Amino acid sequence: MKKILLVILLISASFSNWSQDLKNAETISINGKNIYYEVYGSGEPLFLLHGYSLSSKYWLPYISDFQDEYTVYVVDLQGHGKSDVFEENWTVKAVAENLNGLIEYLKLDEIKAIGYSYGGDVLFQLSANNPGLVKSMVTIGAVGSWDIKDYPSWEAFFQYSNLDNFPEIKSFQHDDEHIRTILKSFKKYRVKLSDAQLKNMQSNVLLILGDDDDTIPLAEVARVRKNLPSSDLWILPNRPHGAHEKNKSEFARVSKLFLSKK
Repeated sequence: MKKILLVILLISASFSNWSQDLKNAETISINGKNIYYEVYGSGEPLFLLHGYSLSSKYWLPYISDFQDEYTVYVVDLQGHGKSDVFEENWTVKAVAENLNGLIEYLKLDEIKAIGYSYGGDVLFQLSANNPGLVKSMVTIGAVGSWDIKDYPSWEAFFQYSNLDNFPEIKSFQHDDEHIRTILKSFKKYRVKLSDAQLKNMQSNVLLILGDDDDTIPLAEVARVRKNLPSSDLWILPNRPHGAHEKNKSEFARVSKLFLSKK
């Protein structure tokens, strides 16, 4: 467990030497929640959504791989970064609804997207709730359904008293209130898509999983692939939850190839 958590939270990429074209940065109110986002590059809209306990900063080293072909939107999902903290009874579905509101605010009729872990679950909810909005999406370490109650050791580990085990969290979060709320709110993490919801999704989906990621049951992967109308699966050997992190350029190449399919 601790090994996987460290993969989620320890980001080794340097925050220097990035070539990025920042077009806009803004905080707006959606459904009564402040949501922060940044925009880079030009082309079709591509949303990059971070994992739990991270923020939009996580994707900064990747923007240069996509900004020449896409208008890249990086978003602080609810609870994280510069967006509002979680409320007591937060849900992944509500986070997806707020993201949908942001997309409406931006007047985008169709998007492509990449989501890591929590960000991937949000994408599944978004695509299920608004079929046709997400043309293509890549998810890493996420298949749209996950329940913290299936992982009691994780629930016990995500505590503010264990903050020393999350050394990078301060670099991603706006203040201590966000950190405390993220760790406290993890016990509420549960999301489930039915077979019918999956069958109704119109998105082309690329599932990226590491074969050492023990947080995604193979039976659930099989169920999702059986019911999704259009999906591909890329399993990376000897990779943990952050299966894409070891070879950034190969991840970007495969993702762009998939997203470009008609």
